[in-house]
Amino acid sequence: MSERPRLLALSTAVPPYTLDQRAVCARVAHALGGRLDVEKLLPVFGNAGIERRYSCVPIEWYERTHGWAERTRLFIDNAVALLERITLDCLDEAGLRREDLDAIVVASTTGIATPSLDALLIERLGLRRDIRRLPIFGLGCAGGVTGLARAVDLARATPGSRVLFLVVELCALTFRRDDFDRSNIVATALFGDGAAGAIVSSDGDGPAFGPAGEHTWPDSLGIMGWDVRDDGLKAIFAQSIPGLIENGLRVVFDDYLARNDRCISSVDGFACHPGGAKVLDALEDSLELQRGSLEDSRATLRDYGNMSAATALFVLQRMKARLATQSTLLSALGPGFSASFLMLDGR
Repeated sequence: MSERPRLLALSTAVPPYTLDQRAVCARVAHALGGRLDVEKLLPVFGNAGIERRYSCVPIEWYERTHGWAERTRLFIDNAVALLERITLDCLDEAGLRREDLDAIVVASTTGIATPSLDALLIERLGLRRDIRRLPIFGLGCAGGVTGLARAVDLARATPGSRVLFLVVELCALTFRRDDFDRSNIVATALFGDGAAGAIVSSDGDGPAFGPAGEHTWPDSLGIMGWDVRDDGLKAIFAQSIPGLIENGLRVVFDDYLARNDRCISSVDGFACHPGGAKVLDALEDSLELQRGSLEDSRATLRDYGNMSAATALFVLQRMKARLATQSTLLSALGPGFSASFLMLDGR
């Protein structure tokens, strides 16, 4: 048995409805009635680096207003269905049975469920009654990396245990038909729905997890998050995010590496959460990478949009064939305002 937790399985899934970026832009322009301030923001759809995204509801759903009760029902029904798919795929890839799972960690920030999603999934799949549960809420886009790190911690604390990590975000459900603010238009141009999962254990073969790290900047609570409104969640995006990344991330990144006796030259691949095209530009500049180097992150953004916490694992899935032979760094930024890092060593 290895002393280090390893990645035994990795899976991703999207809901059935495809949102073509040009079609979404056209519908937004029509729905918002040609308001001058909105017209000035419409170019964000073409500049987002996104061709398509996926949604748990058809595009016509966004033409009507919806309340909390309906959004919550849709979130729970679709989130649990996606997590079921991910769980069965991961078990199949790892060659495990449902009863082999010892713990389950679920991260999500785009909806509310009590009982939590892990409990609903346990009931749906008939998982063990003594399985350890850890639902995580509020990490936003950083939830995929931070949540996976928590699953690794559980696997490390109990060697040989098999920990299922799941993340699901139904970002498109947060669109609010009568919100004409810039943040809502930007969110409408960026966000999509998706789910991902992994099985982590020190008992098995696969790339080994290395050190994790986090940093939360002071006086940054208003940079990113949700503002709770009567009819749903309103996105909070500060325009300063790319600048903060470009000017403040590198020192945090270097400190994380130094504390773990690593250096940037030891990193072969970067699985960076693609918050948006400008964010990716800022990440490449901060890490002193050639523009366009984060090709897996850019391709994920192009094909799926920003799925909040799930996105980093979609990037990792795109890199899957290389994980066995390289050192890969997962990273994401989320509300707090925080950075999260996790190393995966294939050699």
